[in-house]
Amino acid sequence: MRFLGYRIKKLFSSDTLNAAVIIRKNKLQNSSTDVKALLALTAVSIIWGTTWVVSKKGVEAMPALQLAGIRQIIAGMLYLGFFTYKKADWPQWKDMGPLFVLALLNFVMSNGLSTWGVKYVSAGLASIIGSVFPLWLVVIALFFSRTKTPRKAVTGLLLGFFGICVVFYEHLADFFVADFRFGITLSVIATWTWALGTLYTKSHAKVFNPYFGLGFQMLISGIILLSFSWFTSEWIPLASIPQPSWLAILYLVLMGSVAGFVSYLYALQKLPAAQASIYAYINPFIAVMAGVVFLGEKLSLYVILGGAVTLYGVYIVNAAYRNPDRHSG
Repeated sequence: MRFLGYRIKKLFSSDTLNAAVIIRKNKLQNSSTDVKALLALTAVSIIWGTTWVVSKKGVEAMPALQLAGIRQIIAGMLYLGFFTYKKADWPQWKDMGPLFVLALLNFVMSNGLSTWGVKYVSAGLASIIGSVFPLWLVVIALFFSRTKTPRKAVTGLLLGFFGICVVFYEHLADFFVADFRFGITLSVIATWTWALGTLYTKSHAKVFNPYFGLGFQMLISGIILLSFSWFTSEWIPLASIPQPSWLAILYLVLMGSVAGFVSYLYALQKLPAAQASIYAYINPFIAVMAGVVFLGEKLSLYVILGGAVTLYGVYIVNAAYRNPDRHSG
């Protein structure tokens, strides 16, 4: 009985109760964090999916590179202004070189060209092309990597490109149209540069505020895009930009460049990388459906089947590099 009384007394001791409360509190905090991260990931999937449609609507009445440049400058100034106000540490001079390269690859080339390309092709088609950048990582690895490419990654590569062929089957006649060819070319180059930007980021990782780095990249790319637009006469006076285009820019800045990136980086910090990458498979679906609903774009069986096969190929590629099979060639 004395032993039983001692165990009961110990069970209800203050230290034991405090430990139980701490464990319970940590579980609740982790659960709360997971919910917030999943909500952030959901926001990314929806926001970045709709930006394709909003971009297409915005470039209907103004030059695409001018729109992209205005968007990047405003978003970049918002980032830099906020973190300057917060007295965050600025990147060092040695970091400006990599930031400039990333600005060229990720925002001038990838974002700028994809915005230009969506002027000539449907938002859904452009989003499917944009989703295949992991396939280009496999192609680059096949030719330039010293390590063996997982067999599963090659399978995903072939499957992904087969899906693209299915998507484009009903567009074969469109390739005789110069504007369509131009839009497809721009969209494909945009995926190449995003893949190169991804590889560059991995090999030149820098330790500085990632949001602050985004601000510098956006501001640099915005200046370059606007300068190019002005020198090539692909420019209209700010007073001539119609209201729909300004509304598109506002959405792309606040939702696409700010809310989207902040939500993605938050989800990436709180969730496993495999789970955080799910957005890439949802974005094209959102873009295709939004294009059908808001722009009246055509939804065909080829787009549905080809898009599904393409995304499955991308999934296999990502899975291959997350869990490489050491016994496969």
